[in-house]
Amino acid sequence: MDFLNNENFLLTTKTAQELYHDCAAGLPIIDWHCHLSARDIALNVPCGNLSQMWLAHDHYKWRAMRTLGVDEFYITGFADDWDKFEKWAACVPKLIGNPLYQWTHLELRRFFGIHESLSPETAASIYARANEQLAHLNVRDLMTQSNVKLVCTTDDPAHTLKWHKKLLHEFRLGTFGIRVLPAFRADNLIATYHTLKRELDEDEFESAANDLVESMRKRANAFDEMGCRAADFSSKSVYPSNKIVAALGDICREKDWVLEMHLSVLRNANSVLHHKIGRDVGGDIIAQMPDTLLNSLLTYFRNMGSNLPKTLIFSLNPTDNAALCALCGAFGDRLRQGSAWWFNDSYQGMRDQLTTYASMLPLTTFPGFVTDSRSFLSYPRHEYFRRIFCAFIGDMVEQGQYPNDKKALEEIVRAVCYESGVEFFGF
Repeated sequence: MDFLNNENFLLTTKTAQELYHDCAAGLPIIDWHCHLSARDIALNVPCGNLSQMWLAHDHYKWRAMRTLGVDEFYITGFADDWDKFEKWAACVPKLIGNPLYQWTHLELRRFFGIHESLSPETAASIYARANEQLAHLNVRDLMTQSNVKLVCTTDDPAHTLKWHKKLLHEFRLGTFGIRVLPAFRADNLIATYHTLKRELDEDEFESAANDLVESMRKRANAFDEMGCRAADFSSKSVYPSNKIVAALGDICREKDWVLEMHLSVLRNANSVLHHKIGRDVGGDIIAQMPDTLLNSLLTYFRNMGSNLPKTLIFSLNPTDNAALCALCGAFGDRLRQGSAWWFNDSYQGMRDQLTTYASMLPLTTFPGFVTDSRSFLSYPRHEYFRRIFCAFIGDMVEQGQYPNDKKALEEIVRAVCYESGVEFFGF
């Protein structure tokens, strides 16, 4: 059946259909790791046109367009918005099996009521109809329509947080009901630490590193005042023996924040693209987690003992799933694996992770899905995950692996799709 007109898309069993429609579909969205602009939310900026909403910041789409031979002028260059959209529309029919195809059409359905498939033949009509609606919408409208309850943006420690302060004031007044919290992104601090270590002699470095840690603690206090609940870093090989990472763990423990580690990613692998356009433009790749990093993580967790902060470990490499689940099981309820990330938040990537997680850890501890997105149109990705999860549960029930106990099943669905993340982060 055509998924564009099928409310049971991905829900291949009766159990899955009941769990999704009766339970998962109505749950609020907690997007505890995203890259939305707090400024745009605070100012409630107009949405702009569909090309701007989809293509201005989405390196997922940029990668697909480059792979299909689209000139960079129509991707990150100065081409007209319509011309960029037209190029994207020509790519979409070729994306069978790719979540971009399904996300694109879920977004068209949920926000604009458009049930047609995007293609070169339908591009002009779809663009006009979506833009007609977007002309009357601001970004908060999209968040409210999507039943968003809370988002955590990703913010450099040097950020003034003035937009978060405005949003917190509005939330307390009751004039905007969605909480927007900052998250403490330590990547630039870690990069500064490495620069200091490389360029200073030992005594100078030790003093400078201590000053850097002290500055980090002061900024963490400012983040905490704005309701921050998480700190994170992303790297191929940042070891927890690094003074900044070690101090970050201490801060998280003291403030009851969650420490998010995003590992096994090699940034800017396409150096030509990096030098020409910049970072975060689609030139990153999957890396291997070296044994030295795993051993360093083990040393860190052992040394922290009962002072281990609540920690989420993400790996961009799907072959790390079992090792990370085993690691989490060894250290109890303060250590969990993050949801399928980036190249893995596809149908198969999420099914594979859920299968491994359920086989090694209590499934109800799974922290749920996050968009990791820069787009206000990305919330249907939560629907995509929830459909996949209900189908995963439904398959086990109808194969006789678990009883068809609706109450117990709905408790599992609520835990994974909403409650586990709320509890772990303390929202």
